[in-house]
Amino acid sequence: MEQTANRISAKDFINKVLAGVALGIVVGLIPNAILGELFKALIPYHPIFATLNSVVVGIQFTVPVLVGVLIGMQFKLNPIQTVIVGTAAFVGSGAAVFKENAWVLTGIGDLINTMITASIAVLLILWIKDRLGSLTIILLPIIAGGIAGFLGIILLPYVKLITSSLGQLINSFTTLQPMVMCILIAISFSILIVSPISTVAIAMAIGISGLASGAANLGVAAAACMLVVGTMRVNKAGVPIAVFLGAMKMMMPNLLKYPIIALPIALTATVTGIVGSLIGIQGTKESAGFGFSGLVGPINAFKFMEGNAMMNLLLLILVYFVVPFVSAFIFHYLFTKVFKLYDPEVFKFQTESEGK
Repeated sequence: MEQTANRISAKDFINKVLAGVALGIVVGLIPNAILGELFKALIPYHPIFATLNSVVVGIQFTVPVLVGVLIGMQFKLNPIQTVIVGTAAFVGSGAAVFKENAWVLTGIGDLINTMITASIAVLLILWIKDRLGSLTIILLPIIAGGIAGFLGIILLPYVKLITSSLGQLINSFTTLQPMVMCILIAISFSILIVSPISTVAIAMAIGISGLASGAANLGVAAAACMLVVGTMRVNKAGVPIAVFLGAMKMMMPNLLKYPIIALPIALTATVTGIVGSLIGIQGTKESAGFGFSGLVGPINAFKFMEGNAMMNLLLLILVYFVVPFVSAFIFHYLFTKVFKLYDPEVFKFQTESEGK
């Protein structure tokens, strides 16, 4: 279907939504991913770091709004229409819940439902267009924002079933032989981190700990390393740097457009999971799903390790960085140069113009 001023194909619509999500995640999550753990560690030395930590965490809470606004911008909506999409996305995300006569922020909400709610708001705005005339500023927030937000809240419990079902599946892996468990969990989390599903939410929901938590972090780390390797030659420096610092979800459009990139990610996670199992990398449910973002995974793994501290540090560098990066380079070379399964361009960041 050819896109015109009045019509847009389903493919282009989805691409624009995903592009907005990718940008929103980068803007909202990067400050806390880079500085959050550092500020927490420095709080005992000066109270200013507690304030700085609250700033980066506060920015993270704005992710649903940022995603909605940036999705609206992908569709060239005017300022009023754009912020309406942002407000609807925030309401539908579930990031804030009403408890004991007060609204309480619970995190960044459900990203899938954020996307759905923002999409509904955009569709309503595109359908209404200029029909409201001079009453647009009064009625459009009520109709487009209100209806989309309402539908988002109604859909939220059902959309969350996707996360809980995946959690139950991953939780079943913990009953398997340790190495098999580590491989399957590492693969699962390596793919989930590039999807709309929150790896941290999954980890908290199923309460994985010990080797399972370590494998989850190694899977996320493996995905980051593979995406850095894949993006570094076909993008400007900002893209691989953002990925390395924790914004793997910005590559969601690429994964959906080119599912083949899941193969090198999964294989890198497999190798990393095996090595992590042999070394005995562990963690807690609170640390699982972060990878090496903010050094949350390595720091928590270090706490469980016994023996020489320097040797343990070297082992962590080996399993969190050396093994996944070397594996990623090998698999990327094999799949692009030897087997020619995909073109390096599949890792080119999908901005608005590239997603068309």
